[in-house]
Amino acid sequence: MFKNYRREYLTKDIVSGIIVALISIPISMGYSQVAGLPVVYGLYGSLFPIIVFGLISSSPQFVFGVDAAPAALVGGTIASLGIASGSDEAMRVVPVITFVTACWLMLFFIVRAGKLVNYISKPVLGGFISGIGCTIILMQVAKLFGGTAGTGEVVELVGHIISERGSFNLLSFIMGIGTIIIVLVSKKISRKFPMSVIMMLLGALSTAVFHVDSYGVKLLPKVEPGLPEFKMIDFSVLTEYPSEIITLGLTVALVIVSSTLLTACNYAIKNDYKIKNNREILAYSMSNFCAAFNGCCPLNGSVSRTGIAEQFGVKSQVMSLVAALTMAIIVLFGTGFIAYLPVPVLTGIVISALIGILEFGMAKKLWKTDKVEFAIFMGAFLGVLVFGTIYGVVIGVLLSFVSVIIKASVPPRGFLGVIPGQNGFYDMERNRNAHTIKGAVIYRFSGTLFFANINVFVRDIENAVTPDIKLVIVDASGIGSIDITAADRLVIMAEKLRNKGIRFYLTEHVGYVNDLLRKLGAGELIDIGAVRRTISLALRDSGIVRPYPLEDRDGVSPMETVLERNDELAEFEWAFGDEAEERMEKLALEVAGNVAGSNLTSTGVIRDAEQNVSWGRIGLFDEDELLDRLEMHLSEIAQRGNHDPKLLEERIEERRSIVEKKLADLNPDAIKALKEHRRKLALHFKETNPEAYEHMLQVRREHIERLEKSEPKLAEKLKELYNHGEDSES
Repeated sequence: MFKNYRREYLTKDIVSGIIVALISIPISMGYSQVAGLPVVYGLYGSLFPIIVFGLISSSPQFVFGVDAAPAALVGGTIASLGIASGSDEAMRVVPVITFVTACWLMLFFIVRAGKLVNYISKPVLGGFISGIGCTIILMQVAKLFGGTAGTGEVVELVGHIISERGSFNLLSFIMGIGTIIIVLVSKKISRKFPMSVIMMLLGALSTAVFHVDSYGVKLLPKVEPGLPEFKMIDFSVLTEYPSEIITLGLTVALVIVSSTLLTACNYAIKNDYKIKNNREILAYSMSNFCAAFNGCCPLNGSVSRTGIAEQFGVKSQVMSLVAALTMAIIVLFGTGFIAYLPVPVLTGIVISALIGILEFGMAKKLWKTDKVEFAIFMGAFLGVLVFGTIYGVVIGVLLSFVSVIIKASVPPRGFLGVIPGQNGFYDMERNRNAHTIKGAVIYRFSGTLFFANINVFVRDIENAVTPDIKLVIVDASGIGSIDITAADRLVIMAEKLRNKGIRFYLTEHVGYVNDLLRKLGAGELIDIGAVRRTISLALRDSGIVRPYPLEDRDGVSPMETVLERNDELAEFEWAFGDEAEERMEKLALEVAGNVAGSNLTSTGVIRDAEQNVSWGRIGLFDEDELLDRLEMHLSEIAQRGNHDPKLLEERIEERRSIVEKKLADLNPDAIKALKEHRRKLALHFKETNPEAYEHMLQVRREHIERLEKSEPKLAEKLKELYNHGEDSES
């Protein structure tokens, strides 16, 4: 912790430590109540255990302490065992749970289980934590209006809230709801400002000045000052509830490792430092051992408090030592204020903190991007909410395995073609200039080939085989492994194709796959030459050599002699897929802004404007489309930059001529492809933005009319260039 420590770090670490301690007061007390313990044990959990964590942890900024998930797990379990919250029995059982949790963590440290975090998906963890957060919120709701905390799952908790309506106190409700609103709004305005501390102080002040307890508002019980005592743990509890405590301890340990270690790793990546996973697990274990002997509930990493410490510039775990020292001062000299704290205010602070851990933003993102991952999130979430925390974990893990199988069974795949004049093979869907080779199917499959996806593999190929197909090539560069089921099916499929007069090849894969084929009894594919190192070798072996005979695509014949270089291919469709048009329009607007702010007397103004954009250099076909789009915005650019539209049009035409000349220098046949590209683009503009399209045509007509008087040859050239064939006027 003190290695390479700098003196200038001290101020930020001290400030961060004090802020963390102050924020921990209401949150730790609230979570301690959730776990079934008196509130003072939340303060105890933020003292000696935090010193232990700070001395061992390899993370310079992570905050450890009493937190939501372990508290909820413990509180839910002791409630299910019929143990009253805050009772002597609860104070006897909870430290044992904490001790067992620490033992599991120590076992994880011994077996170096830090890699476990790599096998817990974010949707499972997000759904699990969100389920716990909602469960605790429902437990606490009745306390907002003067009732008692609930227990159980969602049905029981909703029933409890309804049953407590007889305890409704309007002032309590106003104070509780008001606290939630103020804290949440404050977070929106400034995450640095410790509003929860302010609300806690205001709550105590309301009791001292206005005596809100006389109006039926419940207060926290009085707490005697003093440091926590180290107590012997009553291990006889293990004989009374053996399976419940051992299972709960394992569950809490897994939650601590997954959520805390995953978040600590994320902060390390974000701030460019390294942590030692196994050392972190040791820190978690030793800190929880200390908490057990202080009578506290299990401790966990705090994402919210870590974020706050980061905002205040924390540099090292000196912050934890300062936080612990601050808490020691509070428990020695400042516990008197606890008896003045209104329960609804503390409950409001806890609920507002719990709202911050809910991952519904992740759920919304998953709904838009991956329905399977969304189902996993909801499975874990509803599992916790409806069936309880342990069942939620089981459901989430099972759904994760199902997700892996589903994704592995339908991996990315597609058919390949060639781009005239280019080396390599390109996905037909993402490259409109790609053409299939006559009589051949080239199929790419990216994923382990095994029993769950071999049917997809075979079906794709069989559906692609038409009567004129004489060759099937598999690009297996993405296949790293194969099982016996898939190997057998490959042999059967290859034989069926041979019987139809179709040659079959497996290409581009790593040598290990060949070893597997031999071991699994499919070595005959290698022996008969159906396994080749590259697609090109397979084509040559089947008698197809360069220049490859290509199929027409969308009625457009390929130019087999085009020698356009890689850096001048059209890239936007390849890069952005369905969003290519939207991204090109954004680029056009960006270039338009650069042109509007430039001096048009420079002949290279369009080129300079194109070079200073977010995308960077673009290919010639993309640039030609960009120039057309600039013409669509001609009036807007002229108005923004106070430019002459005629001069602006001339600059665009100058740049268009340069683009055309570059393509002609590469190969004269490239102009054919360019004109076809322009024709399709013009038709698209005409359909999507007819007014702007007509304006563009009018500008071009006027430009040609001017040139017919001074430069008739250039005018004729432009007429031919603009004749996209979509109508007689263009």
